[in-house]
Amino acid sequence: MQEQLLGKDIDQLKEIVTKNNLPAYSAKQLAEWLYKKRVQTIDAMSNISKKNRDILKQRYCTGYNPPVNSQESIDGTKKYLFRLQNSSKVEAAYIPEEKRKTLCVSSQAGCKMNCTFCMTGKQGFNGQLTAGEIINQILSIPESEELTNIVYMGMGEPMDNIDEVIKSIKIITSEYGMEWSPRRINVSTIGIIPAIKTFIEECEAHLAISMHTPFHEERKKLMPIESKYPITEIIESLRNYDLNRQRNISFEYILFKDLNDTHEHIKGITKLLNGLRCKINLIRFHPFPGSNLKSSSPEKIRWFSEQLNKKGITTTIRKSRGEDIFAACGLLSAKKN
Repeated sequence: MQEQLLGKDIDQLKEIVTKNNLPAYSAKQLAEWLYKKRVQTIDAMSNISKKNRDILKQRYCTGYNPPVNSQESIDGTKKYLFRLQNSSKVEAAYIPEEKRKTLCVSSQAGCKMNCTFCMTGKQGFNGQLTAGEIINQILSIPESEELTNIVYMGMGEPMDNIDEVIKSIKIITSEYGMEWSPRRINVSTIGIIPAIKTFIEECEAHLAISMHTPFHEERKKLMPIESKYPITEIIESLRNYDLNRQRNISFEYILFKDLNDTHEHIKGITKLLNGLRCKINLIRFHPFPGSNLKSSSPEKIRWFSEQLNKKGITTTIRKSRGEDIFAACGLLSAKKN
């Protein structure tokens, strides 16, 4: 099987060039063709000699892997299905807005975390994605050139695949790569503290943390990870960093009817986040087969937002997109495809 070039950083490309006796400058050429010009074949790399292209083709391929299926929502959201080399499948969601074109990418095939409100977790875990498989989602869709933002909020827990996630972000933001600003990238996590520390120290992208309730026992029922990494310890670990004002820290909060949408929860959130520069994104729960949870009403969600804003915590309500094609928050699951 040929080795894939997509997902290689500049040091790895230099190693490939050296190993195959190509001119040293070929590494930069390879990076430009892969990440800037986005060619899908080695033959298309026209400023590399035919002889050297033939040498590369014996062992390598670009690694571009177009989606095998797509669906479009009535609101314009598109969901793309990718088949990986190990036969696993993952999905990515393209979310167009007037001024933003966002791609929600997956970092794992399935998920280990088994949060009760997430359809992805119900399909089990089928493997980690490589940096190349993450970047492929971005570069191989028809809207690739239009994208303004990337969110690591698709299938899987990004912090459970932290090395490949950070590697993909470094390629996306590097001068030799796609040259994106890290401020256009947001990574979501349920709160794996050691990986969060690595992320903050090695990466400048924005961070979004899934909270969903400020109370330990309640969160433990929704998110088993709470037993190992309590939300109080997650927030305390954030307080230990002098986070620059360019990096956004946000908390995701799905509202469930008669569960986490009360005055007590507002008090708990206010106490928990006291003094931390952050914002909260409220999310409507999207029901799926087998779940007994129900979403709070639109009126209750608005009330919850108003109360938190009155407490001085910047709070917004995230608009649901792509629910009719199971592309909304918590619904990505390639199991049915």
